[in-house]
Formats: sequence, C-alpha cells, structure tokens
Amino acid sequence: MESLEDALLVVDYYVLRWKIEIYFRVLKVGCGIEKLQFETVARFERCLAMYMIVAWRVFYGMMLGRECPDISCEAIFAPQEWQSLYVIVKKQPPPKSPPPLGEAMKIVASLGGYLGRKGDGPPGPQTTWIGMQRVKDFAIAWQAFGPDAPPIPLTYV
Repeated sequence: MESLEDALLVVDYYVLRWKIEIYFRVLKVGCGIEKLQFETVARFERCLAMYMIVAWRVFYGMMLGRECPDISCEAIFAPQEWQSLYVIVKKQPPPKSPPPLGEAMKIVASLGGYLGRKGDGPPGPQTTWIGMQRVKDFAIAWQAFGPDAPPIPLTYV
C-alpha cells in the first residue's frame, strides 16, 4: 500500500466481509444449498440462482430493517404479506397504511423465535429467514381466503 487511501479501501472491503459471511450463512444454512443433490451441474446452478435471490431477500430485509427502520414495509413486502402478517401476529385488522419496516421485520422475526427483549438487539438472519418462510405461507392463504379474495362457489358433492 502506498497511501492512506489504499489502506482505507482495504479496511472498507474488510468491513463488508462480515455481511458477506451472513449472506452465505443464509444461503448455506437457511436455504440448505449444501444438501442439494442433482444429477447435473446445470440443474444445481439453476436452483442455486433461485436460492441466491431468496438469500438476498432475507439478508436485504434484515439489513434494511436495521438501517432504515422508518421506511414503509412495502419497500420489501407485498400488501398481502404485511397485512396477513399483521392479522396473524397482532390479532387485529391491519392498519390502513403499512407499518414501518423496522416494526415489520421484528414481527417477521418473532415468527422465527425472536423475542425482542430489552437487550436482545435487532433480529438476526436465522429468525428472519424462518419468519419469512412463514410470511410467504400466510400471504398465499391471504390471497386465497382474505378480505379481497374471490368468493368460493359452494358446490355439493
């Protein structure tokens, strides 16, 4: 290194190392990519590409919830996701406007075991990925049976 700027650049890269480690932990443990067994490399690569998107969404939601807690949760959640989450966890109708992202991520993480006690700190990757799996299931049910769902015709067998 020849200058202070070079040294600071190395430090900046090193600081990002922990975030990269978290992303790969979500990919390996949360998505379970190391357990996948396919007959061809091409199939594994396609699956890995999809799981990389999933891991990115978990990591992005977790980090954005920490760094920008006051933005709308619709920055990363579809209306059926946050509304169903709110109804199931809070046991009350969803508010007219979406809650802040920081609050929504804590609710999501609570589905994964996050307790939110005074000294617990922000939700981590494991509670976030477990919670986000459940949110997806809730959203599917909300689309099928929620207040805006199409009526189900009554048929008799």
